[in-house]
Amino acid sequence: MKSTVDTLIFQPKSALSLPFHQAETNPEMVALFKAIHSQESVILEKENALLEKDDIIQKKSEIIDSQKKRIAQLEEYLRLSRSRLYGRSTEKNNSQDDIFNEVELEGCTGEQDEDEAEDQPEQELPKPRKKKTGRKPFSESLPRVQERSELSEEEKAEAINTFFVKVREELDIVPAKVQVKEILQEKAVFPEVDEHGQEKRVIKVAELPKHPLPKSSLSVCTLAWIIVSKYCDALPLYRQENILKRYGGSVTRTTMANSLIRLSTELK
Repeated sequence: MKSTVDTLIFQPKSALSLPFHQAETNPEMVALFKAIHSQESVILEKENALLEKDDIIQKKSEIIDSQKKRIAQLEEYLRLSRSRLYGRSTEKNNSQDDIFNEVELEGCTGEQDEDEAEDQPEQELPKPRKKKTGRKPFSESLPRVQERSELSEEEKAEAINTFFVKVREELDIVPAKVQVKEILQEKAVFPEVDEHGQEKRVIKVAELPKHPLPKSSLSVCTLAWIIVSKYCDALPLYRQENILKRYGGSVTRTTMANSLIRLSTELK
């Protein structure tokens, strides 16, 4: 009988089965460690990139939400401005009256008891007043000038009596009139005799009207017209200069500006 001999199969040792001090010197183990380290770094970079993308997406979504709110607010402003411009003058949004009365409304919305509600009598609502129609009369402070339409002598011949009836009132505006005001000063000459017996003449002059800007070429009325036109009617000085040119007055805007500056210092 043949004896059976166990055959030993020799397998190469892997880098993982080696001891640590031998694995450090093994090039395969070093390469494996480098590969694992590079894979870990790649995974970390991808995770960081994903986190950055999530942050960017979240920030963009917040920006989009804020822009949507802003667009809705601007659309509401646009709707209100259009309703004010093109809507009826009597149109009123009842929901806007209670925006700033929240505290008062909260205090008045308490429910009453049923017994108190039954005891209170029903109050009649006041009848709405009818709006007055027709033309609004002119102010009584305006001066009135009458313009009469008279009949001819032939038409009112043999008439017992004639009278006038006011038919209507018209607002009449007299345009500005430019004129040159000449200031004349009266002087009187009186004869007098001095101490030496010589005759001499003494001149007395009348007092001139007071003016806020002495030796100015603009009257008080002209200064008032310039001030009202500039500061009440928002009319620049160069336009006032052109208006005065049409009326025949030659006053430059420099003269008007200097007069206003001098007048402001005097009025202080």
